[in-house]
Amino acid sequence: MKDQPQTNQLVQVHQNLERLLKEKVKALPRNFNQTRFLQNAMVVLQDVKGIEKAQPISIARTMLKGAFLGLDFFNKECYAIVYGDQVNFQTDYKGEIKLAKKYSLKKIHDIYAKLVREGDLFEESIQQGKQVINFKPKSFNDAKIIGAFAVCLYDDGSMLYESMSEAEINHVRKTYSKMPDGKAWKDSFGEMSKKTVLRRLCKLIELEFESYEQNEAWQDGSDSRFPNAEEIQGEIIEEKKVEDLEEKLKSRGKKKEEPAPAPDESQPESGGILETWMAIEELNAEIGSKLVGTESIKFKIFYDKALEVISKNEGTIDPAEANNWLGYLKNMKNKLKK
Repeated sequence: MKDQPQTNQLVQVHQNLERLLKEKVKALPRNFNQTRFLQNAMVVLQDVKGIEKAQPISIARTMLKGAFLGLDFFNKECYAIVYGDQVNFQTDYKGEIKLAKKYSLKKIHDIYAKLVREGDLFEESIQQGKQVINFKPKSFNDAKIIGAFAVCLYDDGSMLYESMSEAEINHVRKTYSKMPDGKAWKDSFGEMSKKTVLRRLCKLIELEFESYEQNEAWQDGSDSRFPNAEEIQGEIIEEKKVEDLEEKLKSRGKKKEEPAPAPDESQPESGGILETWMAIEELNAEIGSKLVGTESIKFKIFYDKALEVISKNEGTIDPAEANNWLGYLKNMKNKLKK
C-alpha cells in the first residue's frame, strides 16, 4: 500500500498531466486515447523507483513526452527514469521501431537490430553498388557481445543499415549517455546496444513527425544523444580553447628565471595543484551527472583536458588560470539552479 505523501504526489501528477494534455491537444497524435494513456501512466508511476524525490509538475512533463509520441509506458515502449531528483524520458527499443515505421516518409517493410557475439558470422560488402550484409548467428550463443547492427528494409526493396563494434557502443555510452553507469547499461547491455545502433540508423531514415513537440520528445528519448554538426563544431572550439590554455601553462612553466606572479588578492588562492583539483572534483561530483546534450559534451571535454594538464604539471598553476576553470564550473552550476 502506498503511503499518503506518495498518494498525494500522484494525485498532483494526474491533475498536472491532465491539464497539460488539454493544453497541448493539437500536438498529440491523431486518434490519441487520453483516458487510456492517463490510466496506464499512473499505474506505471506507482512502481518507479525514486519517484517521490521529483516534483509533480516535472513528472507530468516527462510523461507528456510519451503522449506526444503516442508511446505507452505500460507496454514498456518508453520509460520515466529518475536520475537524482530529475525525471528523464527514455524510449525503448520497441518504441523506436514503432516510431520509425509510423513516421518514415518512405514506407518501411521491416526494421530491426541484432547483436553480434563471438562465434557469429557477420559480413558487410558492396555488390554491384548495393549494400549487402550476411549474418549467421551461432545457435543459442550467449558469448561476449562484439558488436551490433540495425537494418531497415523498405517496401521498394531498398535497404539501409548501420553497424557498431562493441568499442564504438561503449564510446557512445561513456561520451554521450545521460547515465553511462546506470541500471539500464549495467543490467541490459545487449538491449541498450541494440537501441544505440538503431537510434544511429534512424538518423539516416527520413522521419516526418506531426509536430515540433513530437520531434523534441523523440530527441529527448534517446539515452545517448549523437551530436549534430553545429554541436561538433562547438565541441572543436571548446577543445581548442582548452588546448590554448594548456600551451599557455606549458610556456609559463618554461620561464623559470621569471619570478612567480603575485597572487590575485581579489580571487581566492588556487595556486596549488592539489587545491585546484580538489575544488574541480568537488564541483564535478555535484554537477557532472546532471548535464545533458551540448553542455554535457562541452563539460566532458573541459574536465578531461583539465585532468590532463594538472596531472602533467609538476609545479603550481597560476591562480588566475585556476580560477578561470573554477569560474566555468560555477557558471555551469548556476545554470542548473535556474
